[in-house]
Amino acid sequence: MSDTEVPRVVSASRDIAAGAAEIFELIADPAHQPRWDGNDNLANAEAGQRVRRLGDIFTTTLTNGGVRANYVVEFTEARRIAWTPSIAGERPFGQLWRWELEPLDDTRTRVTHTYDWSRLTDPHRLERARATTPEKLQASLDRLAELAERR
Repeated sequence: MSDTEVPRVVSASRDIAAGAAEIFELIADPAHQPRWDGNDNLANAEAGQRVRRLGDIFTTTLTNGGVRANYVVEFTEARRIAWTPSIAGERPFGQLWRWELEPLDDTRTRVTHTYDWSRLTDPHRLERARATTPEKLQASLDRLAELAERR
């Protein structure tokens, strides 16, 4: 498949048997993210970085030892969060990670996870971007559901 045929925006959705606020807490607190990351790319995120508003920045350490600063560009408590990663002190790479939560009732929530790399221009990051498929996003959703449904 050529680069023009590879979708640059991929997403996956799942209904999770937990309330939106409970699920959002697992997403908005980066310390939880390595537990549900379906890309197996996150090694660690320090505690105390819970995202509370648009413009917040949190850092994560990757499994390869790299450190990412993540800039929150969309935020509605318990409903929507999105961030763009970069190397600390540099401009974001052009990728966007988004989570949208739609309460179905008090105990069930439809969660949609989207990866948008349509603005990515760094040729060194294209292979990794192409490898982030809907199946990887679904793996994150499945792991997130397992954690949220146990709470």
